[in-house]
Amino acid sequence: MRIWWQSFVDQAQNAPYLDRLSAYLAELADPGTSVHVAGLSPPDRGFGRLTELRCSVLAVDNALEAAEQGYDAFVFGHFQDPGLYAARSALDVPVVGLGEAALHWAAQLGRHLALVTIDPVFDRYHLEQAELYGLGGRVRQVVGMGLTVEDFGPALAGEDGAMALLVDRFRQVVQPAVDAGADVIVPAGALVALLLAGEHGVTVGHAPVVNSVAVAFKQAETAVKLRSLTGLGPSRGPSFASPPQVAVDDFRSFVRRGRVE
Repeated sequence: MRIWWQSFVDQAQNAPYLDRLSAYLAELADPGTSVHVAGLSPPDRGFGRLTELRCSVLAVDNALEAAEQGYDAFVFGHFQDPGLYAARSALDVPVVGLGEAALHWAAQLGRHLALVTIDPVFDRYHLEQAELYGLGGRVRQVVGMGLTVEDFGPALAGEDGAMALLVDRFRQVVQPAVDAGADVIVPAGALVALLLAGEHGVTVGHAPVVNSVAVAFKQAETAVKLRSLTGLGPSRGPSFASPPQVAVDDFRSFVRRGRVE
C-alpha cells in the first residue's frame, strides 16, 4: 500500500518538521505500507483565506498526480482540509482529511470538543469546518497557541528543552478549555499533534488529547483495505459526483499555465 501525505509547509524551510513527520508515519505504518510526505512551495504562509485557496488548488493537483502515479490513498495533512471535497470527487482512491478524520473520531470520545491551533487566525475557519462536518454544536472552544510554523523547528529538531517548552505552552492554553467543560482536546494540525506523539494516553485533566496524525493515517490505511475488501467508496451522487475528464484536464492545465487570455 502506498499513501501520499500532503503537507502544506515548505520542504526545505521546514525540513525538521517533515523529517519528524515522515519518521513518525513510518512507525505507524502497517507492514507493506509506504508513505510519501510532500510539501508545498510557496507553503501555507501569510495566513488567511486567500492562502488557503491557493494551497487547496496545489493540493488537489497533487492528489490528481498521486492517483496517476498509482498511490492507494491521499491524505490532506492540513487540518483545515482545503480542497478535500474537490479531490474526493475527482479520485477513485480514498481521500482523507486530517481535520475531518480527527473531528469525527473525537466526537466518539466525548460530547464537547476543544480545538488547539497554532494561530488564533484559524478560529473562525475551524468553527465553519465543524459546521460543514455536522459537528457545529459539539465544538465549543478553539484556542490558539500564538505560534508560527518556524517556532516548532527547534523542538522537532531535538533541541534540548524546546519540546518541553512547547508542550507546557500547549497545556497552558488548553487547561482553561477543559475547566470550561471540554471533554476532548483535538490538536488542529499535524504540527501540534506531533508535540505529544511520543506520549501514550495523553490527557489534560479529564480530557483525552486526540492524536490527529495517527487517526488520519490509520483511517487512510483502513479505507484502502475496506475498498479492497468490499468496494466501499464515496457516493457518486450530488455530494461527490465525478468530474468529466475535460474538467480534470482544464484544472491541471490551469495549475500548470495559469490564466490564458
